[in-house]
This record gives sequence, structure tokens and C-alpha cells, in this order.
Amino acid sequence: MVFKHKNWIDFCHIAPTAHLDLVDGRPVHLVLAHLIEEDDSYAQWYVDQKAKYDCTLIMDNSAFEMYKQNKPMYDPSKLIDMGKKVQADYIVLSDYPGSESMETIEAATVQAPVFKEYGFGTFFVPQGEKGDLNDLLYSFKFAMNNPDIVDYIGISILAAPLAFDVEQGNNLQRFNSRLRLMYELDRIGWFEKTLKNFQKIHMLGMLDGPNEIMFMKQFRKYIDTWDSSAAVWLGLNNETFDNSPTGRMEGKFEKEVDFDWKTEDTESLTKAIENMAYIDYLCKES
Repeated sequence: MVFKHKNWIDFCHIAPTAHLDLVDGRPVHLVLAHLIEEDDSYAQWYVDQKAKYDCTLIMDNSAFEMYKQNKPMYDPSKLIDMGKKVQADYIVLSDYPGSESMETIEAATVQAPVFKEYGFGTFFVPQGEKGDLNDLLYSFKFAMNNPDIVDYIGISILAAPLAFDVEQGNNLQRFNSRLRLMYELDRIGWFEKTLKNFQKIHMLGMLDGPNEIMFMKQFRKYIDTWDSSAAVWLGLNNETFDNSPTGRMEGKFEKEVDFDWKTEDTESLTKAIENMAYIDYLCKES
């Protein structure tokens, strides 16, 4: 029997801690390690969500945030402690954007058995050296060929732009880079193999507009989950998605998310809800 993925995507909207009510009751959440470490109320909110809704919790390792801030990645033992604190179902293994694939692979081979021993599912994020697509594909092949190590595979917001060397300076190329990567993976039979392996697939973050989801329609049946702060954060800054081809004329909203942000402005909150509804619409079965 071959496992068939559902034909819709469970989207994990990410919100500042004062506005977690916006994501109440969703079936899957992506929780951030650095916020679990810094904010007990944030961790407890997700513990309560799990108790109330039996939702799935994926604990990210905050590699994107650490990469952008030029900070070292979290120690694996810290990730285990934080995973316990929030009662995570999966923990994202350490990954190293822009570095040779073996750095991420070697970390996974060491960490995965330990994470599994503590009862966590493993979430592997393929990475490769900047400008080297073949190196990135090697990392994806490792995940495909090691279902005993890798339960969930995250397709990074950074991996494709870095592999094609378009992470900065050209939004058009950056926006299309992950879609191009998907076609490369399809060419080598990667999706069908992961399907047979019962491995789940997650899209990490969003590039230059929500319509990236629309353009991934060919691959929808393979994508279990997707996350982004784009809908909530853009709305809380009193902006909405638009009718441009990508869904946002200016591309990615580059203002760093302030997780301490709090507003009582009803217009901004309404825009956040509208943005979320648009993304949820794109993720539905069609």
C-alpha cells in the first residue's frame, strides 16, 4: 500500500505572543525555539493548545533567525529541553544554511537517534553550499534515503535562494527559486520516494508573496504543512496582500517580526485576519 497525502495544506500561521489568539485551534503549529527559551507564557500557551485541541507541534530550531542575526545554532541538548517544555511532537534537527550539505547531514545522524530516544519525531531541513545546487540535492537525497532517521522534511526558505545564489538583490529570481527546486526534486523522483517512505513534507516560511502557494499546486499532494508569519505580521502593520502576481507588489515584507508587538487597532487586526483567510483559501482542496 502506498500512503497518499491529503490534498490540502495545513498552514501554521506565526503570530507575536500578544496575538496568539489569532492562531487558536489550528491543527498544526510551528513553535520557535528562541521564544520557548525566552518566554514561559509562550511555551505554556502551546502546551494548553495541545491539551485542548490535540494539535501537532513542530518545534523549529530558529535556524532562520540565527542565520539572519549571524548567531550560532542552538546546542542539541537545549533543543531537547525546550521540546520537553512545550511537549513538541517533532524537533527540527540542526541545519546550516549556506554551508556544505555534510555539515547538516552529520548533525542529523548524531542528533536524530537521540531525539527519537526522547520520543520526538525528527524534522530534517536539507541545506547546501551557496551557489551549489548539486550539493543541496545531495542533502535532499540523504533525507529520501534515510527514512529511519528522517520523519519530516522541511524545504527551507533559504536553501533554494542560496543554492541558486539569488538570496539577495533580485526578488523575481528569489521568488521563483523554490519552485525551480521543486521541479528538480520531481525530476529525480524525490517526491514519490518520500511518499512511499511515509515521510511528511513542510514548506518553511514564505518568499515574496502568498501566491507561492498557488504556484505550488502541482506539488500540493506532497506538501503536508507550511508556515509563515507573513499574513499576521503584514496585517498587524496595517497592510494586506494585493492582486499582483505574487500577492504582494513589493515582495517580502522585510521588517523583522517583533514578537513583543501588541496592538489594539481593530483595523490592523482585521487585516491580519483577512490575510490569514486568503492563505487558508489557497491551501484548501481545489
